[in-house]
Amino acid sequence: QVQLVESGGGLVQGGGSLRLSCAASGNIVLINDMAWYRQAPGRQRDWVARITRGGNTIYEDSVKGRFTISRDNFNNTMYLQMNSLQPEDTAVYYCSADMKPFSGTWRNYWGQGTQVTVSS
Repeated sequence: QVQLVESGGGLVQGGGSLRLSCAASGNIVLINDMAWYRQAPGRQRDWVARITRGGNTIYEDSVKGRFTISRDNFNNTMYLQMNSLQPEDTAVYYCSADMKPFSGTWRNYWGQGTQVTVSS
């Protein structure tokens, strides 16, 4: 069974940092694009950052210069380093990946989410 599992969320004071991880597991042939999304209470799920298999990255404007997305293709893991966190960054953070399992076709997978809370 192919799955994504996030970790690293928690409570942090404004101006602080957190590092999120997203580990893919199961019988995976290949992972293409991976991304982070977030969903604040009462709001829709919004895209935060994306990284290609080759390491090209793109960020949503509000996190540029503060967040850094990266990945380890050997270990099928993606990261989100979040610095200078602000209360408006409070949300459940989800990882997403386009993956090809040994049995099955390409599809998009989602993790279960990890809570990030930034106090003022």
